[in-house]
Amino acid sequence: MSSTTRRVDVIIVGASLAAAAAARRLHDAGMETLIIEKRELPRHKICSGILSPRGHRFLLENFGPIPPQALHNPTSCRGVTFHFPSMVSMSMDFFGGTTPHLHRKYADHWAIESSGAEVHGATSFIRLQQQGEEQIVTTRKKGGDEVQYRSRYVIGADGPSSPVLRSLYPDYPQQIPWFFVGQKFHEIIDCPLDEAYFHFWFHPELGHYTWSHARDGRQIVGVGFKRGDNFHQRHQHVANYLQDKHGVRLKPADVDHEGCAENFGPSLINRYVFGKGNVLITGQAAGFLNMIGEGMSCALHSGAIAGEAIIEAAIHNRELQPLYRDMIATEVRRTTDQWNPLKIAFGRPHEADFPAALMALPLKDRLNVLRDMWRFVCLYKEFKWGREIMRESIARLKYGHYPGQRWL
Repeated sequence: MSSTTRRVDVIIVGASLAAAAAARRLHDAGMETLIIEKRELPRHKICSGILSPRGHRFLLENFGPIPPQALHNPTSCRGVTFHFPSMVSMSMDFFGGTTPHLHRKYADHWAIESSGAEVHGATSFIRLQQQGEEQIVTTRKKGGDEVQYRSRYVIGADGPSSPVLRSLYPDYPQQIPWFFVGQKFHEIIDCPLDEAYFHFWFHPELGHYTWSHARDGRQIVGVGFKRGDNFHQRHQHVANYLQDKHGVRLKPADVDHEGCAENFGPSLINRYVFGKGNVLITGQAAGFLNMIGEGMSCALHSGAIAGEAIIEAAIHNRELQPLYRDMIATEVRRTTDQWNPLKIAFGRPHEADFPAALMALPLKDRLNVLRDMWRFVCLYKEFKWGREIMRESIARLKYGHYPGQRWL
């Protein structure tokens, strides 16, 4: 039995940027909001920290200037550089100028504290039960007894491996492919890669997601691949490639490497999960992830939408799920457009001008880039996403939005 029971209006699981955005909306509306986080705060967060312009605007508008301690060095990022097996490289500046390089441990904590919500760190989510119109959330404080909270609404803002999502859909993790994304840190001997940019490789032999950038005097070498492969071998292969092809000379990796499980699929194929009843799923837990793996901007915006949906439902006594799904459709469009080949070819769904950078290349290089991108996309063939992506792309063209019938 739990030793304590407390009632609040909304419980948010996970002290993430999505949680901070939702909590800010709810607190401003006068709703008593509690955030629970399994780790001690401020907690470490595995992330490159390269924020998109849209995410930067959201933080400025909702939380104010970012404090210096919430930034890595270099403190800003100018844009992204794509590299291809044909040795063509394309640098693209972000629209609107440079963006901050967030130190997620302190940036997330700053946003959470600024939200106005009450925060309980070192408190693990155990289970979720529904009792009438109330949600019963059972937690455990580190080293302590179980504690129960009761609320009308719950938000799962607890990342791709979301326990809240699993409590609603226990079989969901087995229905989707999972990837491992890891990064190691190297002292730099010589690195010709421009530290003002985030570097990404469209190279099928390097893995599903390969990147590098400077951070706090070291160089990150990151790799993403289907879960089950050997991280250390994959990383070494990429490090060797960077040295052989780009002249990147690094000292052996430091001991403080890190990695986590990620799900890239939902935003590609419009297979989001938004919850049941008065329980909402948001951020990366719901499936939001931008094309270069930046999830902070869509986490902030989807979190805010989750908070706004609860406020609207509570004030006007409306059913929450239809309301949330109607409101979140704008974020679905924005995120899935980034993976939509028709939008990429004929529009500008990203925050850097890929079409202009491509057209600035000589014709031979343009053809090489298109060939290399096709070969990279074929890496995902085993997941059978091609037909689904094209079907959703055609639906977007026909209806002006992505159908919600496939959302959970």
